[in-house]
Amino acid sequence: MSAPTVPGFDYDRVPVAEDVALSVAHAGSGTPIVLLHGFPQTHLMWRHVAPALAREHTVLCPDLRGYGDSGKPVAAGPDTYAKRTMAADVIALADHFGFDRFALAGHDRGALVAIRAGLDRPDRISQLAVLDVLPTPDMWDVLNGHTAAVAFHLYLMAQPPGLPERMIRASADDFFGHFLDAWCLHPGAIPDDVRAEYLRACAGAVDSIVADYRASATIDLDHDRADRAAGRRLTMPVTVIQQDWGAALGYDAAGIWHEWAADLDHRTLALGHFMAEEAPDAVVEVITDLLRR
Repeated sequence: MSAPTVPGFDYDRVPVAEDVALSVAHAGSGTPIVLLHGFPQTHLMWRHVAPALAREHTVLCPDLRGYGDSGKPVAAGPDTYAKRTMAADVIALADHFGFDRFALAGHDRGALVAIRAGLDRPDRISQLAVLDVLPTPDMWDVLNGHTAAVAFHLYLMAQPPGLPERMIRASADDFFGHFLDAWCLHPGAIPDDVRAEYLRACAGAVDSIVADYRASATIDLDHDRADRAAGRRLTMPVTVIQQDWGAALGYDAAGIWHEWAADLDHRTLALGHFMAEEAPDAVVEVITDLLRR
């Protein structure tokens, strides 16, 4: 059986750095938008949303560096999987397709890359959508004490190289499958063939996925704190959609996001973490509203 794909999309590999090429699905015409996936997924998480957006827009769905079928450079240092580096990949991808300015939407890990792109290159990002994540410094601030139990993987993969990789590799399907099961409120939203593809992709990317997460406890945190200290904010229209984690864990998600975004539409939705797969029509509506701002 062939691997699942995004319906109606073409696939290419695009060099974005000296040692990295991204696998990207693309289709449509009109103003461009790039969709970045989360963990433990690939670009396939957009398989419902992307075709709907492609009716009026040019849509790019890459696998992030270190994920899916994209390049997985060995982490020579914290820069290799810093969100600043991964955001530069996205800019290079847009350059390849000839997009001077483009909208950007990201879920989970992809949202952190999107935020960094918005902070580093506001001249290139026309609108920004963030699905179910907090900026890195705020994530570490709220996920401590007993609340850290819901994000044990953040602490595991933040450890020095060696132990986390060996532990996860020893039971990769169980580790990654746990999150696919635990974070999805509608189990049928991730069919068996897509789930199998996610697990295949993750099993072959343990080192790079851990390096991505380790960067969020080190260099990404430094970059975000420096921006906060300098008073830098996202200047383009920003839409954030999140589960109601704030009420459960005791923080004000909308208040946190207002500190980062000058032009903010913050929405709390009764969805699971994998909202683009569980409720794609709702996500399409939110992103379409953003693209009209």
